[in-house]
Parts: sequence; structure tokens; C-alpha cells
Amino acid sequence: MKDLVVTHRRYVPYSHAHYGGNLVDGAYVIGLFGDVATEVCIRMDGDEGLFASYQDIQFRAPVRAGDVLDIEARVVDVGNRSRVIEFECRVVCRSRPQHGASAAEVLDPPVVATTAIGTVVVPPKP
Repeated sequence: MKDLVVTHRRYVPYSHAHYGGNLVDGAYVIGLFGDVATEVCIRMDGDEGLFASYQDIQFRAPVRAGDVLDIEARVVDVGNRSRVIEFECRVVCRSRPQHGASAAEVLDPPVVATTAIGTVVVPPKP
């Protein structure tokens, strides 16, 4: 099932703002990568699997409270028990508080906020 792609969409609540300017820490997105990787493992192997490593994480643009994110996982290599996955987090909507308390806009094109490559492992088949 190489080339399997799974995408999650997530609204970032204001309770996750960690820094000035409503910035969200990078660990938040890494957690989302783990969530989408779990679905990849379930779809491929019928098991939640476990993360073994990240080979590369790049924080390319800020993630802020009020953002809507697409978290994509693409399987690029399949071993006996390992799966190598490329991850991309894109900001598809962003709040615009300067235009009103609940103002927001769709970003076209989306902004790539975080990318990573990771390896997950699944238990051996019985």
C-alpha cells in the first residue's frame, strides 16, 4: 500500500496558544503527525503501530490559534514491519482578528507550516 495518503483536518483552539501572537508550539503539530500516522497503520495493518523515529522535521511557517490545518501523511516506503511516512501540515484557514473578533479567511494557496519524515513500526503478523 505504498503511496497511501491519509489527511486529517483540525481546528486549532485558542487554548493551545503557547506564545505571544497566539503562536502554537511545534510539539502540537508533531502530535497531529502521530494521530494521522495511527490511521495509516490501522488502514495498512489493522494495528495502531508505534512511532520509531523522525528523520527530519522542518518548521517552515507559524501555526496560530484559530488556524484550520490539513495534516497529510503519505507512505513512501514499506518494510516487513516498518513504514516510512512523509508528513505535511498546511494552514488552510487563518483567523483575522484585526477585521473582527471572529473574522477568518481561506488561504489560497495554503501555507506549508511543518514537514517531516518519520518511521512507524507495526507488530509482526501472527
